[in-house]
Amino acid sequence: MKFIPTAVAGAFEIEIAPRVDARGMFARTFCAETFAERGLATVYPHCNISLTEKRGTLRGMHYQDAPKRDAKIVRATRGAAFDVALDLRPNSPTYLRWAAVELTAEKRNAVYIPAGCAHGFLSLTDACELFYQISEPYDAALDRGVAYDDPAFAIAWPFTPTFISERDAAHARYVPAPRT
Repeated sequence: MKFIPTAVAGAFEIEIAPRVDARGMFARTFCAETFAERGLATVYPHCNISLTEKRGTLRGMHYQDAPKRDAKIVRATRGAAFDVALDLRPNSPTYLRWAAVELTAEKRNAVYIPAGCAHGFLSLTDACELFYQISEPYDAALDRGVAYDDPAFAIAWPFTPTFISERDAAHARYVPAPRT
C-alpha cells in the first residue's frame, strides 16, 4: 500500500499495490502492522456501507465527539465520490483545513480520516457505494455535524449538490474551539 499525505495532518489517500496475473488481481487493503507503524488506528469494530442512489447527493459533514472520536477508512466499492476530511482538532497544525480525495471503485483507493475530523462526500455517480471501517462503535449521543457550506472551511465542492438530507442541511455553522 502507498500512503499519500493530504492537506489535513494525519489524513492519507491510500493506494493499493495490485498483483496482476492471468486470474485477475489481488491486493492488500489493510494491514494493522503497516498502519501502526504510521501511528494510525488499527482496530475497526464497526464496518458500514452507504449506497447513494443519485449523482450530486451530499452526505456530511459528520463526526463523533469525545470521548469516542473515531478514525475512518473509506473506499468506493461502486461508482465514485468526492470525499472530504475536515480537521476539527483545535491543536492540530491543520485545524479548520480540509482535504479531498476522489474515491473510485475502479482505482480501488481509500482515504484515512483521523479521529477528530469531520467526514462528508458528494456522489459523483449514480449508485455510489462506500465502505467504511470505523475505529469506535457508534454512539448516537456523540453524533455531530457541521454545515458542509460553512465559509469558515470554504470547501471547494466540484459542483453544487442537487440533494442534501434534511438532517445534513440543518447542521449549524461551526463554532471554533479554543486552542489549548
